[in-house]
Amino acid sequence: MADALLFNPHTYDPAHFDPETRRLLRATVDWFESRGKRRLIEDYRSRAWLADFLAFSAKEGLFATFLTPASAAGEGEPDKRWDTARIAALNEIFGFYGLDYWYAWQVTILGLGPVWQSDNADARARAAELLAGGEVFAFGLSEKTHGADIYSTDMLLQPSIDGDGDGDGGFRASGSKYYIGNGNAAGLVSVFGRRTDIEGPDGYVFFAADSRHPAYKLVKNVVDSSKYVSEFRLDDYPVRAEDVLHTGRAAFDAALNTVNVGKFNLCTASIGICEHAMYEAVTHAHNRVLYGRPVTAFPHVRRELADAYVRLVGMKLFSDRAVDYFRAAGPDDRRYLLFNPMTKMKVTTEGEKVIDLMWDVIAAKGFEKDNYFAQAAIEIRGLPKLEGTVHVNLALILKFMRNHLLDPAEYPAVPTRLDAADDAFLFQQGPARGLGSVRFHDWRTAYEAYTEVPNVARFREQADALCAFVATVAPDEEQSRDLDFLLSVGQLFALVVYGQLILEQARLTDLDESVLDELFSVLVRDFSGHAVELYGKDSATTAQQEWALGAVRRPVVDEARAARVWARVEALSGTYEMAP
Repeated sequence: MADALLFNPHTYDPAHFDPETRRLLRATVDWFESRGKRRLIEDYRSRAWLADFLAFSAKEGLFATFLTPASAAGEGEPDKRWDTARIAALNEIFGFYGLDYWYAWQVTILGLGPVWQSDNADARARAAELLAGGEVFAFGLSEKTHGADIYSTDMLLQPSIDGDGDGDGGFRASGSKYYIGNGNAAGLVSVFGRRTDIEGPDGYVFFAADSRHPAYKLVKNVVDSSKYVSEFRLDDYPVRAEDVLHTGRAAFDAALNTVNVGKFNLCTASIGICEHAMYEAVTHAHNRVLYGRPVTAFPHVRRELADAYVRLVGMKLFSDRAVDYFRAAGPDDRRYLLFNPMTKMKVTTEGEKVIDLMWDVIAAKGFEKDNYFAQAAIEIRGLPKLEGTVHVNLALILKFMRNHLLDPAEYPAVPTRLDAADDAFLFQQGPARGLGSVRFHDWRTAYEAYTEVPNVARFREQADALCAFVATVAPDEEQSRDLDFLLSVGQLFALVVYGQLILEQARLTDLDESVLDELFSVLVRDFSGHAVELYGKDSATTAQQEWALGAVRRPVVDEARAARVWARVEALSGTYEMAP
């Protein structure tokens, strides 16, 4: 019997979506399943460009339906909208079958971000037409020398001589970009640059380029993969007035707000990778006999696989709940700005732990070329490193800590958001500043609903201890410049936020409390581990060291609970195998 908590292509029925969304999601699953595992793996190993996948997408109108906001859809196109819930569902499917497919979709999302935020009606209409024709998009932000440091861009725009210096006559763009996915095939590349005649942020420009233009020079694919992560160069590229998407500070905001939209996709891709790998790992371990008994009879194997399972369940619960806050966001509710880097940082690093736990069990089997697991073990590493490193996102998360823990505000309850609505606010986020003023609902409410679950109660003790830390022994001015110390604090805070949304989603979905209790036993251990790490930091004061050791807790042990969770893990054996 399939586990209802995990995606299984054999039983997948997204009945909670509207008919066209269900059709497209199921058609995507069926397309991958009909190709079979051998072809899937061979295309990955041979680094084949994704032409057949993109042809399928174009034929079905997949990208066009999911990535065209309602405001850009034409007459008679009621199914086109930007719906974070169904985008998340497709992320999971793509991750399940291979990150290369997800990547072409992900960078298309990034490339579209500056366009859908723009007031340039011609550019928006052109993007909608390109999407309808099956084209992919690219996001020209990063550079080889500066990375994603957009303050230092060397993509230079010289006002055309036929203009009057204000850009109305267009520009000539020269410079290079690096790490640009889909740069080999994009019908439209959103490129960030700066004017040569205006200093500072007022000189920024986002413009639309065409990868097929003679002045667009494709240099190379910088990675050894089907993902075409390009280096390209513009040599005196003509930027017409109608190609300009944003100028000045609005261009800067469009860059950051696009990343806000795009980074959310990493969590559900990570989930899909882990799910496919888990079916392989559990099936292999349960059917392999060592020393006269199945591998899964060994206590350490059961613990590792059970930990992997509940961590994966936690990833799904958090990400599903974060979708609701994305969809409920507006000018007066910006809580998504915390939950977003959490999905990028926390969920993707949990994905690495899940794969590592399973790999410790299946050992050499994880290297075999005929398994999905071998590519999962590689690809899972990339997600924490995309759209800002773990450290960058942890530093961002810290900006919200005091308000979240100590100064809650009243908000209406946010329901589960699976309705067929357009998430228009994501392209109307406005200036990318003011994070320190964002307020949150009381995190304690989610915990108080589960006071009878032993390890939730135990973790709540640690969360309360963190509040005391912030109130009494918070980092001083000098420590606030010690990023190494702050990142340890950030890991502790992230766990409290992670547990909060997990509990909210558990309540909404009536999650089995045995699974929840086992999951929180893992979070108790994680919090204790980070507390010990903080204790050992060079700059930790005596009071902070005492606090750290005082926050260590042992999870509540329950053999019967562990056995119930193990039964769920064991039941995964043989429930899914991709056709040859």
